[in-house]
Amino acid sequence: MANINHALGLVAVAALATALPQPIKADDAGPYHVAQVWQIGGKGGWDYVTVDSRNKLLYLPRTTHTLVVDANNGTVKADIQGQKGNHGVALVRNANRGFITDGEDGSVVIFDTKTNEVLGKVKAADDADAIIFDRASGKVFVSCGDANALVPIAADVDPKSGKADAAIDLGGKPEFLASDGQGKVYVNLVDKNQVAVVDTRAAKVVGKWPTAPGGSPVGMAIDREHHRLFVGCRNPQKLLVMSADDGHIIADLPIGVGCDATAFDGDVFASCRDGSLAVARETSPGKFEIIQTLKTRPGAKTCGVDRTTHTLFLPTAEFGTERDARNRPQPKPDSFMVLVVRRAGS
Repeated sequence: MANINHALGLVAVAALATALPQPIKADDAGPYHVAQVWQIGGKGGWDYVTVDSRNKLLYLPRTTHTLVVDANNGTVKADIQGQKGNHGVALVRNANRGFITDGEDGSVVIFDTKTNEVLGKVKAADDADAIIFDRASGKVFVSCGDANALVPIAADVDPKSGKADAAIDLGGKPEFLASDGQGKVYVNLVDKNQVAVVDTRAAKVVGKWPTAPGGSPVGMAIDREHHRLFVGCRNPQKLLVMSADDGHIIADLPIGVGCDATAFDGDVFASCRDGSLAVARETSPGKFEIIQTLKTRPGAKTCGVDRTTHTLFLPTAEFGTERDARNRPQPKPDSFMVLVVRRAGS
């Protein structure tokens, strides 16, 4: 932008530059590093990462199929076929089931986690996107963006003939969500700059909390022990630390462009499309700071964490000069990869 200002000599351009989202400068000095890059390849895009810490597996949706990857070495263990436009995976260990959202189909594909066999699918609602399991209610909850709804599905639903529960009207477009394990689910409403609080047993919204000074909230993670939510916002670009009791903002921290996920493992992480991973830490009681902005790779906008090994996984690809309908660079064929981020010394 500085070159454009010089060439045009226009004050208006300088004003525009300050108004637009500015990238965060990455600094590799800190406790985390990119330890490995797994070249996986294959067709399809990518979205949310689900980590099975017990069995050391990653579930990676690739638009029309979902990869099951060994979290120790990046080897593809299985490839679950039959989706049209997938986004996320929820695992229900006691039922030996996995649930894959298919936004293109407005449904949830159910599979056996032991065999990776598809068992069937259940209709959800338009733009089925993020999905989590809520242990308190025994249901998976699906955020359906275009339907402005949260759809509960019983973990033991009949995959051939069963139906979802009645959709919960959120009054806004949901993105990611988190469960406190005690009967509440928190949902980002990206178009309303709010977090909706849902009582999972009563199946209704019981509160809405503003995300100011952050906006367009997308990523969410939770610290259940200390009742805190970590909300990644795109505009303004902020990582919010929010009380899960009353929604008050404990801290707001600067992050990179295009955040799509947050994760919690003692430290807090916000992964961004611009190739930065913000790492935040509580440096004194109630005070949070960005301790590192790790350079990852462009497109590494989502992440998942294995809290037993303190390892993060960020999918991305190499990009060429072609651009999509939203003017974003298109990934090169067969260039899909997973970045493995670990603490120094590990």
